[in-house]
Amino acid sequence: MPLDLLRPGPLLWITYEDRETGPAEVVESWPISVCFPVSGKPAMEFTDRVLKCIDCGAEFVFTAGEQLFFNDKQFKNDPKHCKQCKAKRAIGGRRARSETRTTCSECGTETTVPFKPTQGRPVLCRSCFQKQQAKPQTATVLTATPS
Repeated sequence: MPLDLLRPGPLLWITYEDRETGPAEVVESWPISVCFPVSGKPAMEFTDRVLKCIDCGAEFVFTAGEQLFFNDKQFKNDPKHCKQCKAKRAIGGRRARSETRTTCSECGTETTVPFKPTQGRPVLCRSCFQKQQAKPQTATVLTATPS
């Protein structure tokens, strides 16, 4: 029975000796780490698997080493993107915002805004918006009158 050790290292050996022939003859021997892994969980065997990228549809290999890493980190899901698509997503960063052309409710000039205006709400151009922000907010003081 061949043994495939995922984590080579110092091993202890279990040996069975034939009592009839004496302690000099070893009948069987195998590493304890295969029977009792360091983590206390049963040893898992990983093999390379072919997965499909959800972005480009290309097949990519999820290697046994990557699976061991995912298992050690206790990740529950398999990767969904190939390395090329993962790199594109990392470089791409933020997505482009859509601009909407509209007229300013204050001064009437045509402007673009980074959102879709809703009916009934005023839309301001940059200069009118900055003027409104610069104005001190006047608080309405409510006084209670005795009844």
